[in-house]
Amino acid sequence: MEKNKRMNLKILFTTLLLVTIGTIMVYSSSMIWSEYKFNDRQFYLWRQLIFASAGILGMILVANIDYRLYKKHATKLFVVTLILLILVLIPGVGMVRGGARSWIGIGSFSIQPSEFMKIAIVVLVSKYLSDHYKDVEKTKYILFLLATILFVFGIIMLQPDFGTGMVVVATCVIILFVAGVNIKYFFYMALMGAGGIALLIISAPYRLKRIFAYLDPWSDPLGAGFQIIQSLYAIAPGGLFGVGLFNSRQKYFYLPEPQTDFIFAITVEELGFIGAAIIICLYTWFFIECLKTSISAKDLFGKFLSLGITAIIFIQVFINIGVVIGLLPVTGVTLPFLSYGGSSLTVTLLGVGIILNISRDKVNVYLE
Repeated sequence: MEKNKRMNLKILFTTLLLVTIGTIMVYSSSMIWSEYKFNDRQFYLWRQLIFASAGILGMILVANIDYRLYKKHATKLFVVTLILLILVLIPGVGMVRGGARSWIGIGSFSIQPSEFMKIAIVVLVSKYLSDHYKDVEKTKYILFLLATILFVFGIIMLQPDFGTGMVVVATCVIILFVAGVNIKYFFYMALMGAGGIALLIISAPYRLKRIFAYLDPWSDPLGAGFQIIQSLYAIAPGGLFGVGLFNSRQKYFYLPEPQTDFIFAITVEELGFIGAAIIICLYTWFFIECLKTSISAKDLFGKFLSLGITAIIFIQVFINIGVVIGLLPVTGVTLPFLSYGGSSLTVTLLGVGIILNISRDKVNVYLE
């Protein structure tokens, strides 16, 4: 066994390739809406290029910062992010978009603190589990983690942002499961989750409409079922090779703001089954290499941290594509590396930078 100082170039290559494909698809999917709204077909393209450039530079920088530094400052990172998350809820500070108060405006740009919280809570949970790994069976340690996770979920739901909240909870559950937490605690969490989801549906009837639309989109084709119907209309003509890049019909005001949550639908329409399969293969390769990094990390913190960041990206890919093809209810989760969005893309790339740094400090076992 020896120390490997070179980062995992497969992860880096796959990430850059997905970001490149995403930038092209953001331009293709947004050009009509962008021209209508801003009289500039390239409005979203230029902004996405700025986000991607900043994210890639940040990724390279973070890839050269020892990941153990985050363990040392895990609590501070979490508290600062939590403060930003709470500030979002203050009228005049938080910006409302699409019915959710999730952004803080900075000039012509804005940041979404809940995106940064995904990383912050993974760092905190990873630190806690690595410090108390031998005590994961003790109730007091697990209750602290569960209380922290549920508290963060509650703050995010006040925005409300159910999609991000679910990503946070699901990611933490995966880390806890791998850490060997007793299965009974997952049973308790499932019961609380079921009750919480029922309460959320009762408190916001539009969520119930989304459930009905998921079961039968045609029951409300111009309302709750509109997006999924238009998404399927985009996918259906794609066939094997697609209608051709830039030739989508659904982006002509049929599918609302297709450069965000439903960009995969436009991608399938234009690039077809082959294009979609290539993208899914790239994601799969990315996840396999990230899991290799987690398995071969030299310390528990590195293992949990890389696993958690990988889980964040995997869960978002799973949910987003599931929604686009009609397998899951609409939740408002972006597609990592492909969807338009500053905070989402930048934070995802910073997360990849952390994984790259962990990959430079590993035990060379059987996963080369």
